[in-house]
Amino acid sequence: MQPMIEITINGQKIMAKENQTILGVARENKIRIAHLCFHPALKPSGSCKLCGVEVLSPAGKRSVMLACVHKVKQNLEIKTESKLVTAHREKAFNQLLQMAPESERIRNLAKAFGVAVTPPPSECILCKLCIRVCNDIVKARALKMVKTRAGSQVMPGEGECIGCGTCANLCPTQIIKVRDQDNVRTISLKGQIIGQLPLEWCEGCGKMYATANFLKHVAESTLNHPDTKEHHHLCPGCIKLMSNQAVNEGEHLRK
Repeated sequence: MQPMIEITINGQKIMAKENQTILGVARENKIRIAHLCFHPALKPSGSCKLCGVEVLSPAGKRSVMLACVHKVKQNLEIKTESKLVTAHREKAFNQLLQMAPESERIRNLAKAFGVAVTPPPSECILCKLCIRVCNDIVKARALKMVKTRAGSQVMPGEGECIGCGTCANLCPTQIIKVRDQDNVRTISLKGQIIGQLPLEWCEGCGKMYATANFLKHVAESTLNHPDTKEHHHLCPGCIKLMSNQAVNEGEHLRK
């Protein structure tokens, strides 16, 4: 039978087998230690560096050791939570996110251990084209720039999105997305919804092509224009088709 030794984890006396790792003992006793690169079927490597714990040496010095590779000894004192551990853990998480910045698993694990990590890349270059066109041309004022802890970010504004999609068309990095599904148009920025509006059908072909808010906006904006004719709900394809037909009829009459 393998000899047993006594160690202390977070003030709790625990019996462990000789040559066991700190992580192995912690897992057996349901004590949480962050880790990603460990697997019980493989020799530990300490690659992810997340499993750092505070260990008190016989000389009374406290230092951070990797729990997956450091083996227990008689009367070893271990802390899984301390200022030293927190600082080590934050550094390890952020180093991992430099290599995999959008990893949900790493970010969720960091959140579970209360670690604030660098925000994921937004792909927004803060050119403000989307805000300027929405404010100055469309005049919907559905976007604005907001200062946050992570820096300036484009956010939904005080106005109402009309679902025109102009911001997405102008976005140089294409981070603003337009999706038409189930007769609803959704405009989003990095997963955050800017506008979600029902679509209207084309009177020519029956295709769902534009939002009611956008069509209303166009009608109100051109109401007093001298060249404005009766409004019809026609998609760009039908408008082009009718224009070509009108041109052809005009040429036929001239002949």
